[in-house]
Amino acid sequence: MNLPNKITLARIFLVPIIVIILLMNVKLPTIEFADFEITYNQLIGTLIFILAASTDSLDGYIARKNKMVTNLGKLLDPLADKLLVTAVLICLVELDKCPAWMTIIIISREWAVTMLRQVAALEGQALAASKWGKWKTATQITAIIALLLNNFPFALIDFPFDDISMWIAVVITIYSGIDYFVKNKDLLNHDHS
Repeated sequence: MNLPNKITLARIFLVPIIVIILLMNVKLPTIEFADFEITYNQLIGTLIFILAASTDSLDGYIARKNKMVTNLGKLLDPLADKLLVTAVLICLVELDKCPAWMTIIIISREWAVTMLRQVAALEGQALAASKWGKWKTATQITAIIALLLNNFPFALIDFPFDDISMWIAVVITIYSGIDYFVKNKDLLNHDHS
């Protein structure tokens, strides 16, 4: 197994660790600063999430630069991304930091595009990530970090960056999903029986 695939697997293995840390019932001390506060487990979970999310670009860069792109990597990389974002969004719903309907929209789009990729694979095609797909990922990660950090540092000036970034993530998620289906509508018109 090559280095990019090991990095991707590490991202997958970090997912349950993040979930356990974020949802642990043990109340760790709280960090307080002005009118802002965050628990240690939330801060630690956020830092691990940032580390895991940052490996997404790293594994792809290493694979392309060193000509180490594999079929396993093509399968694992988007799976790792979806597991990471989905798991943390569900945690945010459980922690009452994100509306469930927003999480459902994001997860539904991920499954729909995954199914479209499967249809493309059956046709011997691969769907490359679009610029809107990349924006979708960036806005989702930004919104998740803002929510995990209780809107720090924007909470200090009473600016709802976390809410605004989540709305932007949902809109771009919807748009990027529509974009994938419109650009690949010919895949849906074939008889696959």
